[in-house]
Amino acid sequence: MTIARIALVGDRSPAVQAHARVPALLAALRERDGLTLDAYWIPTDEADGLEGFDGIWMLPGSPYRSEAGAVNAARTAREHGIPFLGTCGGFQHTLLEYARDVLGLRVAHAENDPDAGEFLLVPLACSLAGHEEAVRLEPGSLIERIVGADRTVEKYSCSFGLDPAYVPVLQEGGLRFTGRGEEGAVRVLELPGHPFFLATLFQPELAGDGSRPHPAITAFASAAVARASAAALR
Repeated sequence: MTIARIALVGDRSPAVQAHARVPALLAALRERDGLTLDAYWIPTDEADGLEGFDGIWMLPGSPYRSEAGAVNAARTAREHGIPFLGTCGGFQHTLLEYARDVLGLRVAHAENDPDAGEFLLVPLACSLAGHEEAVRLEPGSLIERIVGADRTVEKYSCSFGLDPAYVPVLQEGGLRFTGRGEEGAVRVLELPGHPFFLATLFQPELAGDGSRPHPAITAFASAAVARASAAALR
């Protein structure tokens, strides 16, 4: 049996519902799906040296202690081909990393740096904290294949999202936006050419009662185990 080592990047807190769900989700992955993950919680202010992990899961809970640490986690996964799942704050900081490090944009997260001059992540016109929303999935995308449908209803706990003015430049720069809310706002991103790189503004950790992992979590775990298996054969 292959065991994958994964980094759970986030400032662990019993007050964050997504964090509280993780132990049950890991158990369900092992018992229901035969996917065993050796998971390590990594605070954002210690999120360096992650290259040896088989997967990186950046969990909700922003504002993080360290924006730089969260950005570094996303960069490490992107540059080293490590399976990556970013949710809520993980989605936001994945956008920040790509905009800065790949496209060279001087942009900020309004929650982290409210006095900055240019914001990539801005307050949502209507907060999604504690709400559910339908998400339309792009046909043929990774997320559509994972979910097995072109529409899903997901739970949120966030108040910040991508400034739509930056959508064209990010798309031209290589990101793929494959899930959108009913009004067209970006909810899912993917990175073409990467083994597994998925980030969602919604929180798949909150799906159901926590006894059955969301398909996105199962797919991430499968990718991490596949990476660990391939490494064992080398």
